[in-house]
Amino acid sequence: MTDIARRAATPWHLWLVGLLSLAWNGYGAFDYIQTTTRGEAYMRASGFGDDMIAYFNAMPTWMYVPWTLGVWGAVIGSLLLLARSRFAVHAFGLSLIGALVSLVYSKFINPPPALPPEFAMMEWMPYVIVVIAALLLWYASAMAKKAVLR
Repeated sequence: MTDIARRAATPWHLWLVGLLSLAWNGYGAFDYIQTTTRGEAYMRASGFGDDMIAYFNAMPTWMYVPWTLGVWGAVIGSLLLLARSRFAVHAFGLSLIGALVSLVYSKFINPPPALPPEFAMMEWMPYVIVVIAALLLWYASAMAKKAVLR
């Protein structure tokens, strides 16, 4: 099969989902880098007070494993989706696991300090992240079943 025929078989929405997911997950990677490297100016601009910065700086070492899987699994999954690789399913699966563990940690094991009222909407962000991670896993799985991903 030629490259032109192969490209024609790729649904247009794969490119849309792939690019949107890369933008979304790319911002997550930027946030991860800024937070883990103690980018205080970034954290303050994001609405973090001293107590929230201290919370992230005191995060247990083991929590970096699911956080890293969640963030970088999603970025790699987006890239693999755009490359039409079936391994996007595995990457998004790892990302979802990381997001779920991070959600459980931040909501039930060690909740962060309360955010200022103007950032109260951010309280929902861990749930939004899990839902988007689940939708990306579902989408990649559906594309793999249709043999769009190889």
